[in-house]
Amino acid sequence: MIRLPHLLAIGLATLSSFTQAAPIPEDLKTGGFAIGCQAYTFNNFSVFEAIEKTAYAGGKVIEFYPGQKLSKEEPNIKFSHDAPPEVWEKVKAKCKEHGVTPIAYGVVGLSPNEAASRKVFEFAKAMGIIVINTESVEALDTAEKLVKEYDIKVGIHDHPKQPNNPNYRVWDPNYVLEVTKNRDPRMGACADTGHWVRSGLKPVECLKILKGRIMASHLKDLHAPLPSGHDVHWGEGVSDVKGIFDELKSQGFVGPISVEYESNWKTNMEDAKACIDFARAYGAQK
Repeated sequence: MIRLPHLLAIGLATLSSFTQAAPIPEDLKTGGFAIGCQAYTFNNFSVFEAIEKTAYAGGKVIEFYPGQKLSKEEPNIKFSHDAPPEVWEKVKAKCKEHGVTPIAYGVVGLSPNEAASRKVFEFAKAMGIIVINTESVEALDTAEKLVKEYDIKVGIHDHPKQPNNPNYRVWDPNYVLEVTKNRDPRMGACADTGHWVRSGLKPVECLKILKGRIMASHLKDLHAPLPSGHDVHWGEGVSDVKGIFDELKSQGFVGPISVEYESNWKTNMEDAKACIDFARAYGAQK
């Protein structure tokens, strides 16, 4: 005879399997986190080159964005969820060649139309991506249904505050928390720390607001707390990257972190490497 508590335990374990995405393997982590590059760092180059540069920088994972040209040999082919599956396979093969694992995709628009959003989730599933980053809060009902079906997380990304557009609200972590707090636990924020600084916010305080709802991060360090602040190596600016890492670790954060270095566009491979080196040194100190 199976006792009721045992049945309850089985039920809870089953529920957990549907509400918790699989953990990121330890061998994909640097300094205790899954850190790689957002391919937008290398948007002056192709997807293939972004993969190569990510590997050089020490990134074991990569976040793709829609619309980047595939390669120098095929510059007219754009990589995205709208590309044919054979293009996806070429990118997967290039990642495997360089020991880089696709982990996130964004920032990409999602639609309240289920068929349109399903294309993004199907692409993510095919690529092995675990987080889709978006700013499409109008599509969260549809996204939540697909999150449950595909076991893929959704992070709401923030760009800087727009003083002339009060309808743009995702810059505010309190707003992101409000629209996600009662949803599936795999829905929350893609914390862009640099854009928080540009909005006059302190990243560590923002992370505390969003505790338990941080799915991914675009981590930047800026030279000054200004809307015009430009990227510098992690630990050399005003963003308190060590404090960010400390807070993420204290929260038990398990998502990916993307270096999104939006300066020195044509020569920023060494900049990305310096950021990942900072993370490696942080992990060594711990």
